[in-house]
Amino acid sequence: MRGRVARIEAATPPGRDRAVDALRALAILGVVVGHWLVTALVTDSGTVRGASPLTYLPHLTPVSWVFQTLAVFFLVGGQVAAGGWASARRRGVPYGPWVGGRLARLFRPVAAVLVVWALAAGVMLAAGVGEPTVRALGKLVWSPLWFLLVFAALTALTPLVVRLHPLWPVVVVLHVDLVRLGLGGPGELGWINVVAGWLAPYCLGALVARGGMCGRTGGWALLLGGGAAAVALVLWAGYPAAMVGVPGGRMSNLDPPSLAAVAFGLAQCGAALLLIGPLRRVLRRPAVWAVVAVVNLSAMTVFLWHQTAMIIVTASASVLSADPLPGLHTLPDDPGWVAARLLWLPVFALALLVCRSAFRGYEQGGRRTGGGSAVVVHTSSPGRRGHTRRA
Repeated sequence: MRGRVARIEAATPPGRDRAVDALRALAILGVVVGHWLVTALVTDSGTVRGASPLTYLPHLTPVSWVFQTLAVFFLVGGQVAAGGWASARRRGVPYGPWVGGRLARLFRPVAAVLVVWALAAGVMLAAGVGEPTVRALGKLVWSPLWFLLVFAALTALTPLVVRLHPLWPVVVVLHVDLVRLGLGGPGELGWINVVAGWLAPYCLGALVARGGMCGRTGGWALLLGGGAAAVALVLWAGYPAAMVGVPGGRMSNLDPPSLAAVAFGLAQCGAALLLIGPLRRVLRRPAVWAVVAVVNLSAMTVFLWHQTAMIIVTASASVLSADPLPGLHTLPDDPGWVAARLLWLPVFALALLVCRSAFRGYEQGGRRTGGGSAVVVHTSSPGRRGHTRRA
């Protein structure tokens, strides 16, 4: 293990901003753990359906404040894309190869999960599994992919939006919500927020890449201002307190992104910016950096397969146990379910490690680490030419 840590440290360029990688890893892991905590697969009369403990236990709403970390992912994405595009322009790299390479790295692992689950759905239907069950399972796997489409669109538009101030998309979201919620306008207007809502943190990341909002003053302004705005919108404007969709709720802050979700996301971005300094200091330790580097190598694989890992554990336990298991198959309507679900999280993580081992090659473009000891470190970072070193 010490040898592997040393190889990762040696393979990392001196100018790499390790804190950016740490923020990306934290954002992905926040989404993964959040989904595992607020998603239940309930067995009901031979049919599997999705449920959420937030429907029955609203006092757990703060869980969504901690683990709904997509805004941080878009913040980092905007920062890295803006820096990468600036570097590409300096080196004379045309737009086509630049964006093509980024989108290929993004969608290569997506293709794997789509193919596997299309085949799995066909096999389940042919084996007599009910269509509602197949639909419920497929929705768990495919519905999180929506944000990748938005991320891909923003990546492709980076040369156009790189200098757009983040306040402008916030203004768009404000007016869309005013019309669709305050004035009874058509709900279809919410589609505008799907792009504008995530464009705000993406543009904020681009601003950081240009040297703006990097100080503690900017971080505190975002954290306190965004947090205060989110609280005010929940208390006095009728927005839900949960920052994720809750089955049976009158509206979702996330589908499409609401003004409250955008304000909350900017507060999270402020917290992330305040963490950069401490993270840089902690990540000077080779062992800590090695963990972050390994997570980043498989970040998209972890995101794409985490729901599959939960489904595998749930289905396997259903076959092995004659009775529904607490925290796995039962209705998430009491604190006992929460306690039991926490005990299942390590099992989900083990299943996810198996999925990661099987499919990480698609994210790394087919490169393999020889003998299990080589470590590939991707070193594309803001303002630097992306390259790969193998230790």
